[in-house]
Amino acid sequence: MATSFHTPITDLKGKRIIVTGGTTGIGRAIAGLLASEGARVFTFGRHRMELDDALKAIRNAGGEIEGIVADVASQKDLAKAFAAADKFLGGLDYLINNAAVSVDGLADVPESEWRYGLEVDLTGQLACSMAAVERMAKSGGHIVFIGSVSADNRGAHSSVYVAAKAGVQAFAEAFRKEMAEKHIKVSLVQPGTVGSDMHGAGRATERKQIRNEEILRAEDIAVAVHYILTQPSRTVVDRLDISPLKQDSD
Repeated sequence: MATSFHTPITDLKGKRIIVTGGTTGIGRAIAGLLASEGARVFTFGRHRMELDDALKAIRNAGGEIEGIVADVASQKDLAKAFAAADKFLGGLDYLINNAAVSVDGLADVPESEWRYGLEVDLTGQLACSMAAVERMAKSGGHIVFIGSVSADNRGAHSSVYVAAKAGVQAFAEAFRKEMAEKHIKVSLVQPGTVGSDMHGAGRATERKQIRNEEILRAEDIAVAVHYILTQPSRTVVDRLDISPLKQDSD
């Protein structure tokens, strides 16, 4: 029941949303939750089998979703993905900048791998943001970045990933200030360790860690994104850090 003590939330029904990297892990959980709330979702990822599986699962749950195979590190793929999104959505209200890959320390991986990691985790998010702003310029919108607490924790043997996520953190803060006059909100979600394919842990190990409250579920991050998107138009959640109860301090 609505009362004077409750702020009306924004309805997601009919909202046009792009979720990058929405075929697995956090992205898939976000796409599924937003579609279940009545949003029209477009997504893309690098692998056909994972894309088809995600689309089928979300459609079977009653969600409206479409997607293609595309890599955020490729300018050609991004142009193709956003053109397909335009055709399916007919406009854009929200972008969830989620696509990312895990990268180890600079001395631990070949140059081709760390360069690709930066292209996906940092440059790709900037490129998607620019494409979104072009589509939101007249009516406003909301861009949500999925970063990582690694930007602050800065653990060893993850220097390339830390550099990318620290870049996302800094960019999101400055970008939010740039976009305010255009009525485009910018938010940053920084999860702690999440049970997903990115981290390479076995399913049984992940389930045990989740039960022990040592890691998060991808769905926990989806709920956070849902919260951010449903706040009143006068508000913006600048940054939201989410850690498991027993997150290792490293």
